[in-house]
Amino acid sequence: MRTVLSERLSVSYGQLYVASDPGRDSGGGPHETMAGQTQGLAGAALPGFLYLPTGLHTGHIPFTVEVHESAPALDGSYDAWEEIVEVSFTPVGDDVSLDLWGGDGSFPLGLDRVCHRVRYCGSGLDESRNAETVDLDLAGSLERHLLQLWPAPHAPDRLLRQTSQDAAYWHDFARSLPPPPAPEERAAAEREAREREERERRDREIAYEKREWGGRLPTPQLRAVGGDIAGIRQVAPALVHAVDAVDAATQRSVAHWAMRRAFARAGLDRVDWLVELMRAVEGEGEAPLPSQQGVVERLLSDPAIEHTMVRVAALVHGSVPRLLQQAVATPALYAAADPDPLRAALVSLWAEAGTYGEEYALLFSRALDDFPALREAQAHCFPDGAPAISDGAPAAVAPPRAEPPEEPPIVGPAAGWPRSGE
Repeated sequence: MRTVLSERLSVSYGQLYVASDPGRDSGGGPHETMAGQTQGLAGAALPGFLYLPTGLHTGHIPFTVEVHESAPALDGSYDAWEEIVEVSFTPVGDDVSLDLWGGDGSFPLGLDRVCHRVRYCGSGLDESRNAETVDLDLAGSLERHLLQLWPAPHAPDRLLRQTSQDAAYWHDFARSLPPPPAPEERAAAEREAREREERERRDREIAYEKREWGGRLPTPQLRAVGGDIAGIRQVAPALVHAVDAVDAATQRSVAHWAMRRAFARAGLDRVDWLVELMRAVEGEGEAPLPSQQGVVERLLSDPAIEHTMVRVAALVHGSVPRLLQQAVATPALYAAADPDPLRAALVSLWAEAGTYGEEYALLFSRALDDFPALREAQAHCFPDGAPAISDGAPAAVAPPRAEPPEEPPIVGPAAGWPRSGE
């Protein structure tokens, strides 16, 4: 015999537990743990879990736990115990412990994963409960418990001794409960609960993804484009779905259109060496594309290029209210050259939006006008009406030119305009 616990334990709500897998939600209350039993001082109806009521509601009581190699003889040493019950208990995990209510404490018992017989003894249940309203320290000194465990085959629960009214209440309560479900029924119920939880989890994921994509789930192709389109997806989700729905040739045309308009908006469509790069992207020239950083550095040093700033606070979250418009337009050149026509169109549109800044809604509307296939695709994707491009879209008037710089250009390491979503 080994004594694994002998001290005054903190009791809350008149209950303690033996749990065999703290990482698993295997606990239960008296209705679940005592169903079908003939006694109510040790609830063992749930696999791998014991519910142990006490007379004291709140306070500290002496509690001893012993682990035996075989059944202790019911001799005169038990005369001091007013309540004695027995149940069978089989751990479902390797971590078996006596636990306090609410996670206030846990005491390892070191049991093997074999069926055990449990003998739960108590005394002073009525006295502690009656004294609790007067003196908690006194009440705690009147009640004590002994929990004994040893390996043994499964057997029905037994009521060996009953003295107190408190114990009688629990025994009557247990006998009033219907029998627990059969193992097959329990397994079916657990399986149904897991399936329901999985369905609910998936429904939450779908609802979240729909919100992220403007109320419509993305196609696998659109989802595969990745985070590069997060920015345009946030401000013009209907246009994103429309671009995804048109054919590859239209997508490529949209990419070239967005590149040309971005360069025109930034005043770069009159710079010969940049025009040659655009023609090469469109397949009409042979000029190789230099590095994006190299293009930005060259346009910064070219005296023929006017430098202007554009307000982008409506598109970019953060502390960068304005950017160099010419640097913002540059990514459209490289986006339009992307081998994936869908990504080329969407990222080019996003770069073009940066050159328009706060007037970005105008160019998205113009895209629908210039590409009827896009407007038809958007109407097909959103038959009940497309979500607005933005809550505060400006009126459809001619947008003002970007401001001349009042400060040194703000240029990032790549071009000054973040990838979509950054």
